[in-house]
Parts: sequence; C-alpha cells; structure tokens
Amino acid sequence: MTIGIVAHDDKKQALLDWILRHQNHFEGHDIVATGTTGGLVAKTCPSLSITRMKSGPLGGDQQLGALIAEGRLKALIFFIDPLSPHPHDVDVKALIRLATLYDIPFACNEASARLLLPYIDDLRAA
Repeated sequence: MTIGIVAHDDKKQALLDWILRHQNHFEGHDIVATGTTGGLVAKTCPSLSITRMKSGPLGGDQQLGALIAEGRLKALIFFIDPLSPHPHDVDVKALIRLATLYDIPFACNEASARLLLPYIDDLRAA
C-alpha cells in the first residue's frame, strides 16, 4: 500500500528520527514523498521503497493530493511546522482538505503518527 510522507523544513529532522525508529512498520509499503523529504528519507532508510515527487512548493503537495483523489494514497504523515510561514500554504491546506475529504488517516505530528502505526501494519496484511 502507498503512504505519503511530507515534512516542513523545520520538522524534517523530527520526521527522519521518527521514521528511523519505526522503519520496520514501513517495510513492504510504497512511500511517496515530496522531493527533499523523500531524498532525506531514502538516504536515512535506504531499504525503504521511496518515490519522490516534486518539492512541496513546486507542486509536490499537489501531486500527493492527486494520489489521494485517485484513491492511491492510503495514509498521510505530514509533520507540520505551525510556527513558520510557508509561501505554499494554500497547497498545504488543499492537501489536508483532500485527506479529510477522502477520509484517509492523516498525522500531523509525532504523537498522531504513532497512533497510525497499527493501521500501517494492517495495510500490509490487506
């Protein structure tokens, strides 16, 4: 199954640390990530299957949104930085709106991402 992974710049290290600790939950899944985040995850966890989209501000958030609309993305983990302005905030809001509209599990921080781990494990069995 396909899982989306994204992180704002100031949250990328937190996401990498989290994925590294929980890497076994992602093995056997296809991970689709925005450009920079995907490159960092691939470097940190080379055994994971990572497909990189464009960088978020260059359309990567919209590409992930399209995968949600097509029914191809089954969960989204997006470590959001709520304290920094983002020039592509409209794209971020659209991605969150699509995750909500299509009722896919969505985590925006480490605590909520931890709650998704059993769901991610169940996807592998499906």
